[in-house]
Amino acid sequence: MLRTQFEEELLNLHNQFYEMGMMVSNAVHKSVKAYIKHDKELARSVIDHDIEINDMEVRLEKKSFEMIALQQPVTTDLRMIITVMKASSDLERMADHAVSIAKSTIRVKGETRIPEIEKQISDMSDYVKKMVDNVLIAYVKTNEKDARLIADMDTRINDYYSEIYHEAIKSMQENPATVISGSDYLSVAQYLERIGDYVTNICEWIVYLATGKITELNSNHDEMV
Repeated sequence: MLRTQFEEELLNLHNQFYEMGMMVSNAVHKSVKAYIKHDKELARSVIDHDIEINDMEVRLEKKSFEMIALQQPVTTDLRMIITVMKASSDLERMADHAVSIAKSTIRVKGETRIPEIEKQISDMSDYVKKMVDNVLIAYVKTNEKDARLIADMDTRINDYYSEIYHEAIKSMQENPATVISGSDYLSVAQYLERIGDYVTNICEWIVYLATGKITELNSNHDEMV
């Protein structure tokens, strides 16, 4: 009886994590859409919804601790609970970066914009969203191979960041009127780049879930604090 109840709780944990992941993916997508379209309302909705994501992380963590304390799970079950705890904390940080992007949108007044860079930011964000959505599927399937492939996608995110960085610096040097928006673009691109790092962290947890080994993927990516 206890075992079945435990399996049910484990499945619930699994599903809640996935749901939280979808909420975070949505927040990231909306925050960039709001930024590019100068949609302050949409940006505010991202900020308002963040409390739900934070609550969800707290609930997942609490439930995880409870299950470890009461059921004393071993091997695969324990790995799954640890993965949910660690990866949900990465998701929560990704959501914080989405909030930072949304706040940038609200800050922006009528500064001179740079359409080419906004296009790059939009492309970068589509790519980040693809990584986030793919990592959730890899998690559900405990697919180690896909997790490794998704972690490799992070190099493209770093390329986007450096392209945007060089474009923005060049633009700011050539036209002082773009300095404010230019530095904003750099911040937004940096938030997206960090979200890519967190996706890589989740890939590492999926590899751990599948193999029991803690593996460093993309050893060049910085551990974001």
